[in-house]
Amino acid sequence: MLPPLSLLSSQVPVPAFNHLNVLIADGNRHMRTLLKGVLRTLGLHHIRESTDGPSALKELNLVSIDLLITEYALDTLDGLDLTRLVRTASDICNPYVPVIMLTSFTERHVVARARDVGVNEFLAKPISAEALYARLVGIVFHPRDFVATHNFLGPDRRRRQTKLKCEERRFTPSKLIHPPPLITEDAPQHITLH
Repeated sequence: MLPPLSLLSSQVPVPAFNHLNVLIADGNRHMRTLLKGVLRTLGLHHIRESTDGPSALKELNLVSIDLLITEYALDTLDGLDLTRLVRTASDICNPYVPVIMLTSFTERHVVARARDVGVNEFLAKPISAEALYARLVGIVFHPRDFVATHNFLGPDRRRRQTKLKCEERRFTPSKLIHPPPLITEDAPQHITLH
């Protein structure tokens, strides 16, 4: 179990975050700059930016992206449509790419729709470095299996396995897929912040 993030400490566990390729899709330049600063503090250095959904989709088609952080309210193609296309389009390099939706639109229906299109994690603005760190650790070290049906591909909504014996309530047959690991066994486990 990793200890909580303390930006004041000299040792922060950052398991090979430095090799991950991140794409930030947000129309607000100041938010992208702030988010890049937080990500760099956490050890992520390969960061690409996009100002709207279509350009983010283009990046995802051209470059191998390990993590997508998207705003809900994007021009032309919003974060929900972007995620839906990431999960279902035939020309996407990696339909299992983890998606974090970082937005100030936190109404229940937005969160539910984000879950229903395959968003892995949902974070509210203003950004918290500790909350983002916790989501990154979860995505890297404890990735949820993906559920694949004829009309859905996304992370399993059940975060824990229960011991309850109950009837399966899914309407369509599904299969669980283990997403490819984001880090390798020989990756470094700690970096030192300066």
